[in-house]
Amino acid sequence: MIFLRSLIFNIGMILFTIPFTVISLFTFPLPQKYRYLFISLWAKSMLPWLKFTCHLDFQIIGKENVPKTPCVVFSNHQSAWETLALQIALPPQVWVLKKELLLIPFFGWGLWLTSPIAINRSAGKKALLQMFEQGRKKLSKGFFIIIFPEGTRVGVNEKRNYHIGGSWLAKKLNSPILPIAHNAGYYWPKNSFLKRPGTINLIIGPLISTDELSPDEINVKTKNWIDEHVEKII
Repeated sequence: MIFLRSLIFNIGMILFTIPFTVISLFTFPLPQKYRYLFISLWAKSMLPWLKFTCHLDFQIIGKENVPKTPCVVFSNHQSAWETLALQIALPPQVWVLKKELLLIPFFGWGLWLTSPIAINRSAGKKALLQMFEQGRKKLSKGFFIIIFPEGTRVGVNEKRNYHIGGSWLAKKLNSPILPIAHNAGYYWPKNSFLKRPGTINLIIGPLISTDELSPDEINVKTKNWIDEHVEKII
């Protein structure tokens, strides 16, 4: 049944995604905020479909910790699920991501329309400066900046150090970090076709100040909070 439900979910997702992406292309002349509000309807449609087909639900804990003003967000990255759920859990947002993702047919086109902070990881210092310039503009326009500091999806029991770029950006932007922990990988593992039934927990923590911390210290403090809460809910 898990295989069959997962198959139905994927078929429905594909059938919905292709025409939705084509329609989304017509939002290109609109301001970024309005493009985002329309394109985020895709994620907001997929989550009820996931619940209906795979019996996979979720709950958000700590929504009162989301600040009124935009900031940098750190989330653990276990699954494709959080890329959907964060669009419900948080106000309008942009993601820091690798440029190659924009080349994926349909999915990448939708990402491009949201004007993400797309960087070339091999560009080194130039990529950091590009990330800062774009990040400064996004915050000023009212967008939260989503960063997956592990850099890639990580298995439930897998440990990976945080990249320095996210904490450097938060420090450079004088932004606190909003930490988020979840256990999506237990139900929808990375690179897995199967989605197990259950309820995913997503926890939004209190803001972590970056004022008196170095980028390395920011990573340590944020990682400790996220790891601790991931272990509790898993």
